[in-house]
Amino acid sequence: MYFTSTGLTRTKPVVIFLFLLACSLPACAQFVQSERIEIPVARDEVSYEVVPAEEEGVILYRRVLSSEGEKLQLIKLDTAFNISWQGFLPVNSRLEMMGKRNYEGKLYCLFRHREIARKDLELIVLENQTGNFVKHQVRNFIPFMPSDFQVTSKAAIIGGYYNNVPVVIYYSLQHKTSKVLPGLLNESGELTQIKTDSTGAFDVLISANTMVNQKTIWIKSYDPDGNILYQVPLKPESNKHLIFARSMKTTNNGQLVAGTYSNSRHSDYSKGIFIASIDPSGFQQIRYYNYGDLRNFFKYMKARREQRVQERIEHRRIRGKRIRFNYRFIVHEIVPYENQFVLLGEAFYPKYVNVDRGSYGFFNPTLRMGNPIRNGRVFDGFRYTHAVVMGFDKSGKLLWDNSFEINDVKTFSLEQFVKLETYRDKIALMYVYNNQLRSKIIHGSEVVEGKTYYPLRTASSKDIARAERSSSISRLNYWYGKYFYASGVHEINNSETGSRRVFFINKINYSDHPQD
Repeated sequence: MYFTSTGLTRTKPVVIFLFLLACSLPACAQFVQSERIEIPVARDEVSYEVVPAEEEGVILYRRVLSSEGEKLQLIKLDTAFNISWQGFLPVNSRLEMMGKRNYEGKLYCLFRHREIARKDLELIVLENQTGNFVKHQVRNFIPFMPSDFQVTSKAAIIGGYYNNVPVVIYYSLQHKTSKVLPGLLNESGELTQIKTDSTGAFDVLISANTMVNQKTIWIKSYDPDGNILYQVPLKPESNKHLIFARSMKTTNNGQLVAGTYSNSRHSDYSKGIFIASIDPSGFQQIRYYNYGDLRNFFKYMKARREQRVQERIEHRRIRGKRIRFNYRFIVHEIVPYENQFVLLGEAFYPKYVNVDRGSYGFFNPTLRMGNPIRNGRVFDGFRYTHAVVMGFDKSGKLLWDNSFEINDVKTFSLEQFVKLETYRDKIALMYVYNNQLRSKIIHGSEVVEGKTYYPLRTASSKDIARAERSSSISRLNYWYGKYFYASGVHEINNSETGSRRVFFINKINYSDHPQD
């Protein structure tokens, strides 16, 4: 069941301040922050979240409570941060948003009922240009918690778990029908990715055991209508277990799968990174790269510590032995770059703190890779240590590697923090933290420009943005073309105008010519 609307309920314009940011510092020769938008946010107000809509701009949203009940406030901005439209969308207060995707000019918002027994889902599809929307009731037969959500021209694909078994629901946008994808309700495992392509076909990657209890990556391929085409496991060496992976299609119908491997199927800690190439005939070639084999993996460490680690590696190599490292590591993306491919991943670790048992009630963290309460300790977020970038050819042969230190970042959801952009002769790595854009420019294994800090520009040179709290960390995200955006909440002091609290978005791009 669904209904259409001629548009959102209109509201009074939100007071928004838009600033063109002049380049007055030498730093502008590389990272240009051309525009900024500020929306005043009171201390007791919920802040906005941003959904990028590529060349159409961005959509801001937040849940607000009014006399008529809960609503989703929406503001559509173009790429110059002009308001296209704004309004309120009525939302059932018992529904929580589980995912959002922008695809081919439409915003897709997925909701589930807070009561697990209420299995059906709700999908809202909103036109970016007009704000008109359609509500879909997604019939669901299994009470599961969605963890992945993708959209094609034909369907919404929703992945999650039921009793530790991966489940994927295929909802046809044309026929308004849903089905559980075949070939999935067989074994427990971890859903590592739902990967769609331009044709509407998609792959589901699952980390699960084989008949001989070896953990590997199963690739289950479906056509645009959700019919299974084939399923095939990667075939690792007998002493290796594949625990996580990402995939991408290459030219001539080939496929690359990259992820992490371990020596134990029960461990979340990995020994290194694997890269598998699959040709159209199905022939597989898997290459393994122990963390100790990478030239720059330990560059995030202080110089003396890195030197000690490298000396240990070399000492064991002379003796014909290999030192073993254990890291929690997640591969985020694989992107084509000239005649090679670039992998980006991040190393992290969960941190726990000791607290009074009586205070457990106010903690409600989400921790997929461990119990939030462990041995009398409470989960206190993920800490990131560094990002790793690797270049390899279409067969998976390593060409170079590099790394980027991540300082101080703590999040309660495991997400990609460092972003990259490729250019003809360099790769820019960057992330935002504590009111700064932190960057590193590399060319293969070489460092073109070491870690550099650029302040996030505010509306005035007299503005002083306070240090961030962990609950209000700013984010850097991909936008369109070579543009990124940074967003978050700024607590700003100004000697002339006083203090203010604002939600902000800064438009950012890297350029050797700041006038571009």
